[in-house]
Amino acid sequence: MSRALLKVENLSVDFGPVSNPIRVLNDVSFSVGRGQAVGLVGESGSGKSITSLSILRLVPEPPGHIAAGRVEFDGCDLLKLPRNKMPEIRGRDIAMIFQEPMSSLNPVMAIGDQIGEAIKLHRALDSSRRRERVIELLKLVGMPDPVSRLGSYPHQFSGGMRQRVMIAMALACDPKLLIADEPTTALDVTIQAQVLELMKKIRSEVNSSILLISHDLGVIADICDRVVVMYAGRVVEDGDVKSIFRTPKHPYTQGLLQAVPRLADDRERLYQIAGSVPAAGSIKQGCPFFARCSLRQNRCQEQMPPMFQFGSEHSAACWVTAEEEVS
Repeated sequence: MSRALLKVENLSVDFGPVSNPIRVLNDVSFSVGRGQAVGLVGESGSGKSITSLSILRLVPEPPGHIAAGRVEFDGCDLLKLPRNKMPEIRGRDIAMIFQEPMSSLNPVMAIGDQIGEAIKLHRALDSSRRRERVIELLKLVGMPDPVSRLGSYPHQFSGGMRQRVMIAMALACDPKLLIADEPTTALDVTIQAQVLELMKKIRSEVNSSILLISHDLGVIADICDRVVVMYAGRVVEDGDVKSIFRTPKHPYTQGLLQAVPRLADDRERLYQIAGSVPAAGSIKQGCPFFARCSLRQNRCQEQMPPMFQFGSEHSAACWVTAEEEVS
């Protein structure tokens, strides 16, 4: 396994009053190696986006609060840094592509200026060299006729082109880690494919590590080396992409994979996991997936299972599959 660039250890995040907080992330741990792409998957409400915001310390305080844990990036615990030092990390060392480009871009600022602003903040380049860098970035992300588009505004671009602008901004300072939060959401399938190819290109040419947040398992299989499965604010399975897709160990992961449509599918109705993700903080003991699990036992309701190892690169938090493995 690659040497870890990012190590998240026992991260817990609360929301609400200190006297009666609601825990939205509970003991989350995973790592991202140098040059590695890791997928963070799960249904809406699983805690994926809050995890990414916590890494960058963008959780609003109040009402949020990072209650416990470490976020070690390149040997430095980001949670111990003074808050005024974090802007030096964001954009330069860790960059993020947010979920909805139209709400993330400034509507009254030309895209050339928006990309150039990130370069101006972190790099000592004069205006002409900064302009050259912006054009270079727009070429990298496949923007047609980049010179003429420098003065264009976000509303003059399609969704796919706006996403390319967001990616160019994220890559402005050659970050060591790129966090992509649902980068293909709301894009049509053709544009999705182009964005995914672009991310592969970025990984090979810029050598950034990638933390890809998605509910689309097809996207994860195409891009990632490892997969971290989250449910109700916890990590329930973690492993290399082949192990997760071929031999998933947690019933939740198995359910997600069963729900993926396939070309040779002859089912009249696609599989769906019964029920829904529990409200944050509502599960006080036991496995959070208990109410929706077809394999559940009494023990599952009483005790939260630890992460059991199913090989050197694969672990899952399930009493039942762990017992089956032993037997």
